[in-house]
Amino acid sequence: MTTTAARPRLSVRRVVFTLVLLTITTLLFWVPWAGLFPASAEWPSPVRAVSGVLFVAAAITFIALITRRHSDRAARIAHLMLGVAWIAFAWTLITDLLRLVLLVSGVDNPLRSRIVAVLLAVLIAGLTAHGYREALRVPRIKHVDITLPRMDPAFDGLRIAVLTDTHYGAMDRTRWSEKTIAAVNELGADVVVHVGDIADGTAEQRRGQAAPLADVVAQHRFYVSGNHEYYSNAQGWMELMASFGWTLLHNKHVVLERDGARLVFAGVDDITANSSGEEGHRADLDAAVDGLRDDDAVVLLAHQPSEIRKAVAKGIDLQLSGHTHGGQIWPFHLLVKLQQPVLAGLSTHGDRTQLYTSRGAGFWGPPLRVFAPSEISLLTLSSRRP
Repeated sequence: MTTTAARPRLSVRRVVFTLVLLTITTLLFWVPWAGLFPASAEWPSPVRAVSGVLFVAAAITFIALITRRHSDRAARIAHLMLGVAWIAFAWTLITDLLRLVLLVSGVDNPLRSRIVAVLLAVLIAGLTAHGYREALRVPRIKHVDITLPRMDPAFDGLRIAVLTDTHYGAMDRTRWSEKTIAAVNELGADVVVHVGDIADGTAEQRRGQAAPLADVVAQHRFYVSGNHEYYSNAQGWMELMASFGWTLLHNKHVVLERDGARLVFAGVDDITANSSGEEGHRADLDAAVDGLRDDDAVVLLAHQPSEIRKAVAKGIDLQLSGHTHGGQIWPFHLLVKLQQPVLAGLSTHGDRTQLYTSRGAGFWGPPLRVFAPSEISLLTLSSRRP
């Protein structure tokens, strides 16, 4: 009697992932093709046929590349394709509104439809080139004055440089990292904070790109984890940052003192830590502020703006966050707003808690930033309004 080994059963999660990937890829590539080569334009049949084959080939190539693990080269190509496809998808839908207006107005014809298609192609190319340049440039400096009424006047004028979401990844950006850190050092900030998402990959993989972080010059350098650290061994990143001389606000706080006055910097692990399985990692605001005085002014580092609800409940004065990238590639910000309470900038929550959300310095995935410029923020604190 012979037995046949049972075939491994596909997990529900894998089936769902495959279906979602196929659906999204189909939409991202089919919609732009339909917009660039619409039937109403009456392009010659060979043109539509060849273009259709090319778009199908591009979609298949994208799936093949994006599902390859541990290949930076494949990731670089796939991420760029994804970014271009997203821009093309979004602006094709917008262009369809113009076509609808022409149709309703009764002035639609093949020539006008072709003109719209050509303009769409130029727009996609232009936005891609602009977005690529924006993503790879040294971040702009954004100056922001923040009033903290509970802060002791002894700390008036304290300057905090906010660096976040550097996302060192498949594209080697060591030179960019060096220039970015040089820009941070030129600010002469009293405190420099990195609010998470250092890289995509392990500390061992991205150490070369992250190395310039060791050269940051400031009296105090504080770091908290972001969600991406928990996809690639967050403990490794914490150990590397500690070796660079940064203070880890790993659910803890540090008290700055000046002329007998106190200002507290506290930090929490990213909320992703709770499900990461990494021992000793969790988002624990109670632990971070344990032992503080009721009259202490507190600056909290928390990667995701959504942590502001807990900060308000604790009476935190100022929370510094990143994570959103300002949407990174318009109109992706609409989806970000579904998850996060704030996209970018300074906002007030509750009676006294303020939240500053940085657009971040780097990019995640596609090396593109469209209408969401990268930034390094220089915050100047004051206890009273100017």
